[in-house]
Formats: sequence, structure tokens, C-alpha cells
Amino acid sequence: MKKTFHELCNDVRKNVKECTVKEVMEMKKNSEDFLLVDIREDNEFEKGRIKDSVHIGKGIIERDIHMHVKDHDKKIVLYCGGGFRSLIAAESLQKMGYSKVVSMNGGWRGWNAAGGETETG
Repeated sequence: MKKTFHELCNDVRKNVKECTVKEVMEMKKNSEDFLLVDIREDNEFEKGRIKDSVHIGKGIIERDIHMHVKDHDKKIVLYCGGGFRSLIAAESLQKMGYSKVVSMNGGWRGWNAAGGETETG
């Protein structure tokens, strides 16, 4: 069966927990214990990112997640540009046994639109 990228994302969405930009802002405000992971490409990350996020690109997240997260029950929030690539990455991490993986719907664009704190460099 042939699928477009967005059709694939819609299928994956059924199996992955999502959160809103506002929910992540609240989690940060309340100092919740979670890892915020930017899965965008290197050049996207360098141009700007959510403050205090770590970068693990979508192409290597399965290989490198263990270097950042030892506890498979730690809450992990993934974001990308708009919330689609993070869905696919979240599903992959779930298959690896990470039990509290969440995809931030709206991604980097939604974060900026909401006036979230960012950093560059």
C-alpha cells in the first residue's frame, strides 16, 4: 500500500501520545522532570531552538538516545518543525521500550508563534 508522508503521520498519530506547545510551556514553568529533544536537522537546530532542549537528529535518534536517557521510563518530549517528524520518531522510541515519549504538536513553528523562549548558537 502506497502512502504519502502525511498519511503515514496520520496512521502513526493513533499510536503516539501528543501534547501541545502550551502544555510543554507549563511543564517547563513547573520544572517537571523531562527531556526536551529537538529532532530537526543540524542546520535547523543551529539557527534556533527551544531553550534547554538537546539535539538528537531524527536520522540518529534510535542510535543515540541511550546517551541521553538511561531510564526507559523517563518522560521524553520530541519536537521538530511542525510536529510530523516527531510523531514518527516517537513511535520508533516506543518500539524500543521508551514508555513516556510524547510528540509536541506544532513543533518549532508553534513554539515561536506562542512566544516561547528560544536560544541560538
